[in-house]
Amino acid sequence: MTETDIKYFTPEEANRTLPLVRKIVKDILDYSFELKTITDSTGGDIYDNLEAQNLITQLKGFMDELEEIGCYYKDWNFSIGLIDFPAIIDGEEVYLCWKSDEDKVLHYHGINEGFSGRKLIPEYYFDIAEI
Repeated sequence: MTETDIKYFTPEEANRTLPLVRKIVKDILDYSFELKTITDSTGGDIYDNLEAQNLITQLKGFMDELEEIGCYYKDWNFSIGLIDFPAIIDGEEVYLCWKSDEDKVLHYHGINEGFSGRKLIPEYYFDIAEI
C-alpha cells in the first residue's frame, strides 16, 4: 500500500484480521528473539552472519505482510507486539491499537499520541454481540 492508499479499519474489520495478524506478530517476535540471541553471541557483529541476515530478511517480509493488510508494527523493542490499524473515530483520523496479549482490538489513540494515549473505542462502534 502506498501512503495515498490508506485503508481505514472499523473495529470489526480490525478484529477479523487478528488471526492472521496474530500469527505474523508471533513470527516477528520469534525471529527477533533469534536475531537478538545471535547478536548477543557475536558481540553485535552480524553483518557477515548469514543466519542473522536471513532473519533480518524474514523480519522485513513479515513487516511487509502487515503493511499489505493495512496495519503497522510499532513495537521496536520486539517485546510484546504492538499493531496500529488506521481508522476514523468520531471524525478524527486515529489508530486502533492492539497488543499481542489482548484478545480483541478495543483501544485507539491519536495519530501523534502513541501507546500511552490509548483510550477505549466507544461502544457504539461495536455490535453489542462483538464486545
